[in-house]
Amino acid sequence: MSATACKSCSFFETKVVAAADAGLCRFNPPSFLTEDEKRGIWPVVKTDDWCGHHSKTN
Repeated sequence: MSATACKSCSFFETKVVAAADAGLCRFNPPSFLTEDEKRGIWPVVKTDDWCGHHSKTN
């Protein structure tokens, strides 16, 4: 696994995703798919994904 993978990022959350190798990216605010939705969603990412916003967990 890369040192900058999502699993080691402070914006990565695994508590609400059922898959063992996935989680939510909380870097940006949630997005809404339609105007009628009253609840936003965060992108689901895999533990070994990465991006340019990585921030190590403490």
